[in-house]
Amino acid sequence: MQRARGGEGEVHELSELVDAIVASYRSDPRAHHIGRRFLPSRDEIIEIAELLLQLVYPGYFGRQGLTEENIAYHVGELVSTLRDKLRRQIELCLCYACECVGHAQKPPPELEAEAARLASTFLARIPEVRATLITDVQAAYDGDPAATNLDEIILPYPGILAITVYRFAHELHRMGIALMPRIMTEWAHARTGADIHPGASIGPGFFLDHATGAVIGETTRIGKSVKLYQGVTLGALSHPRDERGRVIREDQRHPTVQDGVTIYANATVLGGQTVVGEGAVVGGSVFLTRSVPPRSRVVLRPEELPVRETGELEE
Repeated sequence: MQRARGGEGEVHELSELVDAIVASYRSDPRAHHIGRRFLPSRDEIIEIAELLLQLVYPGYFGRQGLTEENIAYHVGELVSTLRDKLRRQIELCLCYACECVGHAQKPPPELEAEAARLASTFLARIPEVRATLITDVQAAYDGDPAATNLDEIILPYPGILAITVYRFAHELHRMGIALMPRIMTEWAHARTGADIHPGASIGPGFFLDHATGAVIGETTRIGKSVKLYQGVTLGALSHPRDERGRVIREDQRHPTVQDGVTIYANATVLGGQTVVGEGAVVGGSVFLTRSVPPRSRVVLRPEELPVRETGELEE
């Protein structure tokens, strides 16, 4: 009998807890997706990113043992699977965007057709994106004396994974597809430590050395053959607001980095008006909020570092 009374008490406590949690949903509409229909699948979008890795770097990701005899069949199978997943997730993203602004609660036929069109457009860009990624892989090999071959760049280097996912997410971002590009780049962020917004513009031959802690903001503009080291931040100096106090999102808030620039570890470059000129070098730990001319060098003055021999008494 005592055990039964304990059970009733637990049921009552559980019921009260459930009521309290549900009440918290009703009291604050933020951070829940209740009473709405459309939301893309994070898991399926990650699967799309992994399929793209298999297409771009065949034999390195996914199936191994590929040959000239089976490669066409393998690619056809991947593209077919990718197309179906893309259509579905792009359609959900389009419906989600409509729902967010109070449009139709069910996907109209034109959104389904638009999703198919966008998926086909995206797939058609894969060879061009892959050609750009090859320049990134080559830049990483050319810029890192520790690398012994391209295999060592493609398989383990986090910078290559981050830039690969970014380049495909950037294509989706350019198409105006909501949410999906951010899910892709934040997945890569979690795996690599490099945070690249899909809205950033990055030229070919980009090398993100070590990658960990690098941050590249949404409106950053990076030219070709640029090299960034770990911990570099290309960020906003401030967030301009309109007369109602809302953040203005359309203006360029992040810097422009021109062709051939090298920015060393833990440097911070801020501001939409800041331009790092072609061929410039920004040293480690520099904090930069103004433009620098082409082929210049920006370094910190070396601080005094007193060194005492072991056993020397401090004064």
